[in-house]
Amino acid sequence: MPATVVVRELYKRYGAVEAVRGASFEVGEGEIFGLLGPNGAGKTTTLECLIGLRDADAGDLLVCGIDARKEPREARQKIGVALQSTALQDKITPREALTLFGSFYRERAEPAALIERFALTEKADAPFDSLSGGQRQRLALALAFVNRPQLVLLDEPTTGLDPQARRELHAEIRQMKRDGYTVLLTTHYLAEAEELCDRIAIIDGGRVVATGRPQDLIARSSATQTVSVTTVPALEAAVWQRLSGVGAVQAASVEGGAVTFSTARPVETLAALAALIAERRVELVELQVRKASLEDVFVGLTKTTEGAS
Repeated sequence: MPATVVVRELYKRYGAVEAVRGASFEVGEGEIFGLLGPNGAGKTTTLECLIGLRDADAGDLLVCGIDARKEPREARQKIGVALQSTALQDKITPREALTLFGSFYRERAEPAALIERFALTEKADAPFDSLSGGQRQRLALALAFVNRPQLVLLDEPTTGLDPQARRELHAEIRQMKRDGYTVLLTTHYLAEAEELCDRIAIIDGGRVVATGRPQDLIARSSATQTVSVTTVPALEAAVWQRLSGVGAVQAASVEGGAVTFSTARPVETLAALAALIAERRVELVELQVRKASLEDVFVGLTKTTEGAS
């Protein structure tokens, strides 16, 4: 799969703060790629360098085969962008905004088609300050498509949206992929990334610390699995602690016969658990095993960072 985006050894400094320190990743044509990281990790700075809002200090930035550092105007012709918040004049209407933004590009989509696609028909001629949060986000997406882009950059697109608006936006992002667009998004919602993204890169301290499909990163991680057991009568915490592969079990977690503990070797632990229940002749009321999640992987790979986002 050819790469629509290539970021190689990207560096960006703000005074004494190194916001991005050698970040590298590639986004394949037609995929949804997520850039994840804690606040201050360098996600937004990386996107801003890609679209020319910031000048990179060093590194290679290729967009659709164009060197975005040497030819930023040409690269922007290929990119549609929806940033974290969309600020327009209070009284400009969606139709007027789409017409205005379209005039900046060689190729442009018809405002009427974008208004229909992003469900803005009823608000097409309403002032911007009368739009709801979800309607403003749909307008931001419409503006991102005004130049018929090949690459769509979405910076935390669902932040602040209610569950219904978030679900609608997820459906729109999936439609972008079906329509052949390449999507690069940042998000703080790890479940969202796991649900939407073909691949992700986790960035921390300005460096990419892991890249791959969410399920592959989970499978390769050292994150433990969680076991929840309920027995009658309850067994003391020390009993569970002796099971093979079990991590620390706090006495406070044993309540009403229920206990939760982590294990690095679930097969061995469950075999030992079955033997324990038979030996103690207690009733097994409930047993649940939760696999490591993308959140577990994320927490294990990242640390608290400070600086530019």
